[in-house]
Amino acid sequence: MIKIYNKLFGNKMQGQRESEQLKADLFLPWVFQGILLTTLLAYIVACFAFGDQIQNTLPDDQRILIRTILYVAAIITFPMTNLIRHIQLRLNQTMPFSGIKPQAVAKRRYLVTTIVSMLLIESIGVFGFVMFVLGDNFNTLFIFSGLSALGFFLYRPKLTEYISIVDALTQAKDN
Repeated sequence: MIKIYNKLFGNKMQGQRESEQLKADLFLPWVFQGILLTTLLAYIVACFAFGDQIQNTLPDDQRILIRTILYVAAIITFPMTNLIRHIQLRLNQTMPFSGIKPQAVAKRRYLVTTIVSMLLIESIGVFGFVMFVLGDNFNTLFIFSGLSALGFFLYRPKLTEYISIVDALTQAKDN
């Protein structure tokens, strides 16, 4: 990858400008992740501020069943998100394109990949909010929110992934 990067960006000065441009291209994915992290924090703040007003207590047996189902869904969401992200990254590199700059195509494709990953991971935080509304305590809210925050870290926008997409599309255009 480094050889391709050096080949793409030639001399050091031009390479620095291109490197800065690549980092700037990740601005929108980072903004989107920031928005979703803010909504995750908003769930927690809403539960602290309006906890008694928004909770509808279900019977324990129903709540335990729903909580168990949501834990299983959260556990399944992580590898599913990883698989979907891997497939999307590979498709980003190999899908044909025409007419526009490879970097513009890569930027758009990587944004979609990031949005899909973040929305899947955000759903885990929503599970915690739902369980709180159904009558569970803050512990469940924090567990699901913590898992969601972990997912945001694991599936954050990564410069290396983006560079690999740009590299692959540039090579495909050259061929």
